[in-house]
Amino acid sequence: MGATLTAIIEIGSTGIRLHVAEIHSNGGWQVLDRAVRPASLGRDVFTSGSLSRESIMECLSVLQNYRELLSGWDIADNDIHVIATSALRAARNRDVFIDRVRQETGFHLTIVEGIEENRLMYLAVRFALKQDLPLFWRANSMIIEIGGGSTEIMLLRRGQMVAAHSLKMGTIIIDQHSRQGFGAGIIFERYLNENIKNTLSLLNMEMDLAHVRTMVAACSDAHIVADIVGKELNENCKIIERKDFIEFVERIRNLSIEDCIHQFGIPYANAEGLIPGLLVLKLFFERTGAADVVVPYITIRDGYLVDLASGVDSSIQDEFFSQIIASAVNLGRKYHFDEAHSRHVAAHCMTIFDALVKEHGMNRRHRIMLETAAILHDVGTYIKASGHQKHGQYIVSNSEIFGLHQDELGIIANVINYHRGDPPSQSDIEYITLQREERILVLKMASILRVADALDRGHTQQLKKITVERRLETVVFHVDKIYDLSLELIGIEEKGGMFQDVFGCKVILN
Repeated sequence: MGATLTAIIEIGSTGIRLHVAEIHSNGGWQVLDRAVRPASLGRDVFTSGSLSRESIMECLSVLQNYRELLSGWDIADNDIHVIATSALRAARNRDVFIDRVRQETGFHLTIVEGIEENRLMYLAVRFALKQDLPLFWRANSMIIEIGGGSTEIMLLRRGQMVAAHSLKMGTIIIDQHSRQGFGAGIIFERYLNENIKNTLSLLNMEMDLAHVRTMVAACSDAHIVADIVGKELNENCKIIERKDFIEFVERIRNLSIEDCIHQFGIPYANAEGLIPGLLVLKLFFERTGAADVVVPYITIRDGYLVDLASGVDSSIQDEFFSQIIASAVNLGRKYHFDEAHSRHVAAHCMTIFDALVKEHGMNRRHRIMLETAAILHDVGTYIKASGHQKHGQYIVSNSEIFGLHQDELGIIANVINYHRGDPPSQSDIEYITLQREERILVLKMASILRVADALDRGHTQQLKKITVERRLETVVFHVDKIYDLSLELIGIEEKGGMFQDVFGCKVILN
């Protein structure tokens, strides 16, 4: 069985952590070595907005040590993945830091955006839970990870993604603001309540938190509680009863940072965020109907390894893509979209995409982006039917969809904008600021979406099934039964022009 040695280095708010792992050709993987070095990046960034010279030098020293360690493993550079999370995301001088890392260590550093962090954490949680917690897959669930600079939240309804959010609310930020507002000796639960209130209102609009039956706390603060009062679920997870969790947090809430260091044997960087992190978890937990807290012993690095290994496991990819579509559908429902029409158009898009792979040359990732655009192509009618493509572009550009990067959302938003009306022009700022390859993707996806939308022009879903035939200069859509196609023919006449311009084929409905 073939295997590839891989290293994951994560630069976080409180430390720099390393995994060395072996990824097998069958999709399995095993961590061979771990290392962690404390660092105070988050305290720097969330206080001053930038990394200090001292923190930069400290980080570079750690990374150089990791470079020496990895040389002993003989890992190829393209199998070393260096990522950074919320502290580097927020740092004003992050570009300078990235360049210095590359120059002085040879590492190519990637900033993980909040929605990408959600995706990696979901993959890690999915791996840790396996099928040992059936309630997670059958009932409503919340996954929450509280870091130094951000809080990642995912809501799932019967195992399907409802929403994913990355909130600029982490333990370091909470500690900093609460000290400024109330003084170092004051317990800051009132501050937390006031600041979490709006978040809870938003989440309750998407799913009633009282109906959440499983809460998954994927953060190191919860590990400490689980080690003391938790019970083993499997080798990767522990579970804590509701009463035990709340009582433990109440018992330690007045501990000082020094008390936490001595009592739990953790470094200062972890101790200063422990109480804020647990109080946030308690506040969210008390507003759910969950009987337990599930604590997976995983990290974003494990999620990255699952992602790398899943390249050879199509079932994981398919399940993950289904969560992207579930998240898109729930965004559409938030804006009261025509779900039957949108799903029907999406199905036609997939039929056309699959039949013309040689013509368009797009990949599996592009396919899910097109499907997402089709699901949400009419979402802008919530604002106004006239010009709804522009409104849809704005909604998607300013929303979070689980599993999709911000640049992918930009492409999808442009596809939605051009699913009707005029084709792209040099005066369209959102379009011309895309990279050339991205503009080509927009043209290809939008031309397919326009045709698929035309095939349900009356929003009646009468064309249940189509087959696609590629001829010399035409693409023929054959319908499965005899229908009155007058509306669809008008739609093809109106919307088929871009398809012909992009692919050089005239569209015929037969």
